[in-house]
Formats: sequence, C-alpha cells, structure tokens
Amino acid sequence: MQRNMEYQSRTDEMLIEALRDGQPELMDYIMEKYKYLVRKRANAMFLIGGDTDDLIQEGMIGLFKAIRDYRKEKEASFFRFADLCITRQIYHAVEASQRKKHQPLNSYISLSTGMGEDGRDTLLDLLEAFENANPEQLLIDRENVRAIQEKMRCSLSVFEQKVLELYLDGMNYRQIAEVMEKEPKAIDNALQRIRGKFAKIL
Repeated sequence: MQRNMEYQSRTDEMLIEALRDGQPELMDYIMEKYKYLVRKRANAMFLIGGDTDDLIQEGMIGLFKAIRDYRKEKEASFFRFADLCITRQIYHAVEASQRKKHQPLNSYISLSTGMGEDGRDTLLDLLEAFENANPEQLLIDRENVRAIQEKMRCSLSVFEQKVLELYLDGMNYRQIAEVMEKEPKAIDNALQRIRGKFAKIL
C-alpha cells in the first residue's frame, strides 16, 4: 500500500523511466493503472464487432507496447501515446476479425464524447495515425461520426442511453446493474438491443 502511494506521487513518465532503470515491478503497476482505459476502448469497439474479453486482451497488448515504445523526447504525454496504442491494437483486431467474415469494417466510432485527456477528439487522433489518412477523409469521417451519434441518441430509450453511457465508461453489465438497481439480465438485454440498433444505423 505504501509503495502504491509512492508510485501515485510520480508522473507516468517518471514511472516508465524508473521501470527502465531497474524497477520491473512498475510494469504491473502501470498495466493495472491503465486497465480502465483498455476496458473503455474495448467496450466502444464491442458495438461494431468482437468479443469484449478478446478485445480487452488486445488492448492490454497495446498498452504493453506503449510502455515498451514510449519515448518522452518524441511523444506527447504517456496517456495520449497509450490511448493511441491501445485503440490501434483493438482496431486492428476487429479489422482482422471482420475481414475473415468478409464484412467491411467501418471507421472506428466512439459513441461517448470522444474527448481525450487534454480535450482533443481521440477519434481524429486515431485516424491521423493511419498512414493513408488524408484531410478530406478525416472530414468525412468526422461528419459521419456526428451523424451516427445523433441517430443513436434518437433511437435509444432513456434507459438504453444510460446503460450505454455507463458501458462506455468502462463498466461491465453486472456493475451497471448494481448502479442502476436492475437485474443483470435486463442490462445484458439492453446492450444487445443497443448493438442491434447500432448495426442497423451503420
């Protein structure tokens, strides 16, 4: 506990530097610290295809790569770099899965506010990372996302909107059930309805 409090007083960049200087136990601490972000990105991707548990595993691989590859002199904050690595890893996993099923994969869509730590749109950050992205495509994708967000808001009930909000915050269906004082089955059913409505809109 005392050691965790000591870690909490350091920035992520300091923790990674200490990890590389011979404190391997910091790897577990950083992985645990950012697990919430992995779950949030995996939950968003669940809506366009993929098993959540599998996507979380992919996200943790992305987080590991972020810790391994982060360079303070080249990258922005570790948070932003980790967010990009996690999302990219999950995206490619879904892309590969959809390709096997011979289904086209739409651009990554975040139905949450999509705001990163410093207020920028994480969707655009992700699209900018893709080698073939161009300004026209970025504008089209941004407009498409806004249209989809609006259609989803109109098609979901108040109950479903609340379930989706909590789900995109990283909660699983059992946690949502506890918060909303509902049966887990009711939450699970709501998530399936949300996913079905999302598929129809796409």
